[in-house]
Amino acid sequence: MSHPPSLRPAAPLLAPSLLSADFTRLGEELRMIEAAGAQVVHVDVMDGRFVPNITIGLPVVESLRKATALPLDCHLMIVEPLRYAAEFVKAGADWVSVHQEADPHLHRTLAAIRQAGGKAGVVLNPGTPVEALVDLVGDFDFVLLMSVNPGFGGQSFIPRVLDKVKRLDALRTERGAPFFIQVDGGVSLKNAGDLVRAGADCLVAGNAVFKAADPRAAVANLLGEMAAGRQA
Repeated sequence: MSHPPSLRPAAPLLAPSLLSADFTRLGEELRMIEAAGAQVVHVDVMDGRFVPNITIGLPVVESLRKATALPLDCHLMIVEPLRYAAEFVKAGADWVSVHQEADPHLHRTLAAIRQAGGKAGVVLNPGTPVEALVDLVGDFDFVLLMSVNPGFGGQSFIPRVLDKVKRLDALRTERGAPFFIQVDGGVSLKNAGDLVRAGADCLVAGNAVFKAADPRAAVANLLGEMAAGRQA
């Protein structure tokens, strides 16, 4: 039996999260992380219902698309994601991920994202087991594992998510599935290497980049730790 080509990147990707950026200087912040070597831009979309906060929507994504050539990775923390998921692709998102916990029609939503031309991702909260995805393998391009509870920046990393990454990596190997693994929440120099060693392909970092004394150096240091983890 032949398997589709792997979607895993040759080297692990860093996706700085704009949730921690200075919203009055988004264009400058984008140019800074791009020049520093980040490969993806993570955009947290919150609706005040699935999570307590409200952040940004389609018009801002359209503006971001004009400001960077990097892939836009839109993480939808919203109820009824089927109503909006394809619209985010049309607005300029390259990757769109939706929460398993928020969507009773997840198969349909993932298909809509792909049909619109985007990479489709499933997000799992810390309390949602990897096994919830077993019957959807093949219908998504990536899985985003939350290593904090969604809705707020600056939270502490939940260590047991490392084991969850390993279990998801094992599922990928067992099924011969090409999806890649992303981790979001509390990512720092302390855990970036361990996450990549466990099987993560893309790390989302907010405060570790934008709240650092030297954000460019923070990007370089994180990428260095990630590269070392992939080689280990």
